Amino acid sequence: MNPLKRLTSTIFLMIAATLSAGSAAAQDTRTVTEPVIPPSCVVLTAEKTGHAEILPASEETSTDTARLQKALDGCKPGKAVELAMGAAKDGSRHNAFLTGSLDLREGVTLLVDKGVTLYGSRNPKDYDPDPSDKGPLVCGTLTNTSVSFDPSTTYYVGEVNKLPGRPCKPLISITNVKNAAIMGDGIIDGRGGEPIVGHDYSWWQMARAAEPKQLSYFSALMIVANHADGFVLYRITLHNAPNYNVFVDGTNGFTAWGVHILSPTVAGTDDRNTDGINPRSSTNVTIARCWIENGDDNISIKTGVSHMSVLDSHFYSGHGMSIGSETQTGDSFLYVNGLTEDHTTSGIRVKSNAQRGGQVHDLVYKNICMRDVAVPIAISPFYNNGTTEGFVDPGIKGNLIPEFSNITIQNVFDTTPGNVLIAGKDADHITGVTLDGVAINGIKPDQVHSQFSHITITGRGTQLHFSGNGVVVQGQAANSGAGLDADAQACSDKFVPMQ
Repeated sequence: MNPLKRLTSTIFLMIAATLSAGSAAAQDTRTVTEPVIPPSCVVLTAEKTGHAEILPASEETSTDTARLQKALDGCKPGKAVELAMGAAKDGSRHNAFLTGSLDLREGVTLLVDKGVTLYGSRNPKDYDPDPSDKGPLVCGTLTNTSVSFDPSTTYYVGEVNKLPGRPCKPLISITNVKNAAIMGDGIIDGRGGEPIVGHDYSWWQMARAAEPKQLSYFSALMIVANHADGFVLYRITLHNAPNYNVFVDGTNGFTAWGVHILSPTVAGTDDRNTDGINPRSSTNVTIARCWIENGDDNISIKTGVSHMSVLDSHFYSGHGMSIGSETQTGDSFLYVNGLTEDHTTSGIRVKSNAQRGGQVHDLVYKNICMRDVAVPIAISPFYNNGTTEGFVDPGIKGNLIPEFSNITIQNVFDTTPGNVLIAGKDADHITGVTLDGVAINGIKPDQVHSQFSHITITGRGTQLHFSGNGVVVQGQAANSGAGLDADAQACSDKFVPMQ
């Protein structure tokens, strides 16, 4: 049976409806339907041969960047530049393209055929934002300067700080253009685990070396859409991003449908900061039927995002379905329905602190199955750069105190025990959450943590019991959640291998 069809069951309600054009429940205000691949304006054939995540050194003497960019520049809106397999002299098939940074154009689709891999260059010079060589190129380097969080900056750790120099352009940029897209059943491989030309480390090793002292470093992101209304990712597979896989900023209308993100492709490899999909300062976002396994947040909603839907998707290793840690301009109207989280470190995760917080409200999480998740629910003003949240306020000082309100968690089940945290910062910043049909098999009383929160138990209730400083619970006695353990166990057949 098709793994997607196996998701349907009595506890997964209205998933098909949420994916339909007329769904009133989805928080993306657009009519969102499955994208359609456009006709091609040109077909470019591969002249190189790769093997999974490996492109032999013999194929790296030149790149395809110029002919790819020329085709993108010359294509008319509504058409696609198609990357296809090519015939080799020995009768075999070439399957690879090698590129530095590319820019998509208005209304143009980059279409990667099945069997084709578009490899990212290992050479930092191929991501130079100013090839005229004005100022030092810092792309691919690690500094000795610690990064202090600045909510006003455009950049984050792993991208750029305020030091002089030319940082990395993304592998693919979509900037100030509308209705561009990346589609197809092929692969884009950022080669984050491969050595950077001119250095004895990879993109990922550089990121990990920066972590202990939170040093600034300069990586190439995989895909960055900036003021790119109507941007679409459809069916494409993303492998081994050097840093974030997909970062969407300042955009009204972004759709990721049937996207597969896997980093690393070699199990056991350390790939710091390879977030799956990160929207910021954007509205009307839909992520549907996606499969995400990576080395950081599977999805991380940064500050300033509203009206976003995450539907019928699968998360594997990663840090879960996250909001934050930057929330200073607010996040609102998120709708998550039909999600499985299998071996993520967190499940539902809302994280911020007093130096980067704002108002986060009107969030709905429903019909979610988890297993082997260390922290199934974390709504936390305590964020301190950890993989999972601590359960005690670390005392971070600041004036940007998070405020979390009107959060609904419904029909959410974890087949294995884990910790739960629902907390507000103080008596002036109370977190408000409603639970309806929430169960975590085998959870112990000391694994439930809370402070300064108002928790309402409705409908089918929960077997979680909350107490603590400033905690008010309504409906607990009448809604003990009896019988929910069986529903949690019913999630067991929802977990399918990464596709």
